Amino acid sequence: MRIAYTCRSQPQFRLDYLIEHCILAVAFFLPLSLNITTLFLGAGTVLWIAKMVLLKKLFLKRTPFDEMIALLVIVSAASISVAPDKDFSFYNYYHLMGRYILIYYLVINNLNAIEQLKRLVWSVMASAVVVTCYGFYQYVHGVDISAFQWVDGEQFPELKVRIFSTLQNPNLLAGFLVVVMSLAVGIGLHTENIQEKVFLFAFVAVLGTCLVLTYSRGAWLSIVAVTALCGRLYNRKVLWIFLVIPAIALFCHDGVMERLLSIFNPTDTSSTLRLALWESTVAMILDKPFLGIGWGSYWLVYPDYDFFLNNPAATIVHAHNMYLHIAAEIGIPGLIVFLAIIYGHARKAIQVLDQTQNPWVAGVMLGSVAAVLGLVVNGFTDYIMFNVQMSMLFWLLNAVIIAAWDSSRRYR
Repeated sequence: MRIAYTCRSQPQFRLDYLIEHCILAVAFFLPLSLNITTLFLGAGTVLWIAKMVLLKKLFLKRTPFDEMIALLVIVSAASISVAPDKDFSFYNYYHLMGRYILIYYLVINNLNAIEQLKRLVWSVMASAVVVTCYGFYQYVHGVDISAFQWVDGEQFPELKVRIFSTLQNPNLLAGFLVVVMSLAVGIGLHTENIQEKVFLFAFVAVLGTCLVLTYSRGAWLSIVAVTALCGRLYNRKVLWIFLVIPAIALFCHDGVMERLLSIFNPTDTSSTLRLALWESTVAMILDKPFLGIGWGSYWLVYPDYDFFLNNPAATIVHAHNMYLHIAAEIGIPGLIVFLAIIYGHARKAIQVLDQTQNPWVAGVMLGSVAAVLGLVVNGFTDYIMFNVQMSMLFWLLNAVIIAAWDSSRRYR
């Protein structure tokens, strides 16, 4: 594939080439290895700084959300002051927040052309192929899930395998698949190339099969929301097929239907634990509504609010609800800022979708909005963005939206 850059000098050409490939490597390795991802993120950042020093020019674009992001950074940092272990909270904060901010601004400031964004999205999809293949390998060869306590053995005695592939648990894998499926559906609906359209929908079907095998109920509900959004923003008649295929999976596999209906079963230990965690988390929010309990401190504070397990040795790392967890750790103001960032980027993507004449840009904007919606819906029953890779993927999606918006604005 030919690489096209709008550079004026050979050194800048080489640096731009290297920076882009570091970003592509970040996108590819994101679900595969956090250490390798961090290595390429750091390398890309160093090269970006080197380019600015070498050319004596500040390559730093302003975005519509700089102030909101700065406010999130400040509010999150302020919460460290009330953390029970300030050293741990600060260490966790600069490691994680640093990654999120770097991936966001590295993409926005160094991917200036639509062709570059295409390569970035295809890198994410290529990594999904590796993730899905390993997931199928786990399903064929079997994974003993009894040691992980992901399933109520009494409630689901027949459910012996839940795949998680390269990620830490099935819910994280499911969340990742929902994001990639959303991107593929968005691009597939808008592309004018029939071969690409067929390939993308076949790709979605394969990922959808892998998604079913995660038995992640929250992700299944997210797919319903994604389907509804695509039908609303594109063409509801075309998307009937995306409702028919999951329906076939539900009714042809008893385990899937049983797992889905268990959401409404009060005896399911997973549902019961979630309700208990939410009660404890609400208590944390009521006690410290403004600054929260401190960034990354949920697992440290939870024993003081353990109304259900009554086990001081139990380690609960998150609230299984994105909104409650964020409000608990960085306060209600922090949650409001975070939601404003989500809403702002989604609205910007819809704006580009409505105005662009480029089918690929329209597709990736539809896919990005659908992917964010999937994360938002999943956030009511889980907090998959507690995982560093999933949070980095979220910020990568936002960066793609702004980069596409900026590119469309310049070439309109």
